[in-house]
Amino acid sequence: MNPDYQRLMQEATRLTQAGNLQGATAAIQAALGGAQPSAAYVPADFIDVAAREVPGTETKTPASPQGSFIAGSSSGAGPGRRDYKLFVPPNAASHALPLVVMLHGCTQAPDDFAAGTAMNDAALAQGFFVLYPAQSQQANPQRCWNWFKHSHQERGRGEPALLAAMTREVMAAHAIDPRRVYVAGLSAGGAMAAILGETYPDLFAAVGVHSGLAAGAAKDLPSALGAMKSGGAPVRRSASGVPTIVFHGDADATVNAANGEQVIAASAAAGARVERQQGKAAGGRAYTRSVHHSHDGTVLAEHWLVHGAPHAWSGGSPRGSYTDARGPDASAEMVRFFLAHPRPPAH
Repeated sequence: MNPDYQRLMQEATRLTQAGNLQGATAAIQAALGGAQPSAAYVPADFIDVAAREVPGTETKTPASPQGSFIAGSSSGAGPGRRDYKLFVPPNAASHALPLVVMLHGCTQAPDDFAAGTAMNDAALAQGFFVLYPAQSQQANPQRCWNWFKHSHQERGRGEPALLAAMTREVMAAHAIDPRRVYVAGLSAGGAMAAILGETYPDLFAAVGVHSGLAAGAAKDLPSALGAMKSGGAPVRRSASGVPTIVFHGDADATVNAANGEQVIAASAAAGARVERQQGKAAGGRAYTRSVHHSHDGTVLAEHWLVHGAPHAWSGGSPRGSYTDARGPDASAEMVRFFLAHPRPPAH
């Protein structure tokens, strides 16, 4: 991370804690003017849009043995529209396949995020769709998902509604198994993935949160800065029960690793049996994997704490931004977790 940006954001945190919000805002604006933002959070005025579902558009490409990566757009015009990229596996027309929705971090874009996570390679090997929504600079100048605003944390409004509508449009246009639809994200995208899991559990069967924060961890700028520094305030009294896998580096200087624990607490019941395993990735980083089981042995959640890892996608490719090739492969582990958690059949 650019040292000038880090220094200015630390100053913004100090000013916020001192109650000087005007000074904190000035420091943040200075950081944005001359430094590389983090993938987690860049405060900006947000556009609160009402939920609308209209037919989307896609740029079709011929079928290929390597699959295809197509462009599309969804959900209305103006501030309500979001572009996306969609990986379509070569066997897409044969039978209904899973879908993984991938939410990028700040300053990122679908192509960058796809390259860094190598999720398309996993999709080609195992046969599933991957949807990469693109945040617009009109909604946030640094292309952050607005996870920290209360108007983007509820079902039926704001970005959760837009993303759910986009997901449904893609499902309607392709052979996708509605019981195997999942969402994952990095940093700001991870925080929004947690929100989607909580607000649309009828759509997303499981959630992956990498270097993110729990749903409702912040409601405004001061609480967002505080949550990123030391973890958010408790946000719920009972666990959601939505299967969740978390990756977080314990050397993350942008989003404190305590947030990963809070994501797990919001998903798995407090009395869950926890099995901990120690391991080391081929790239060299050690990790602690905590698996949370229900009373009948069902896996409710997994928490991967990667020791020494920064604010970056674990096991990612240097072809994309915010990646750490030395860690365990977060993409592979999330796909494994997702495919083991289809939505139970309706009774």
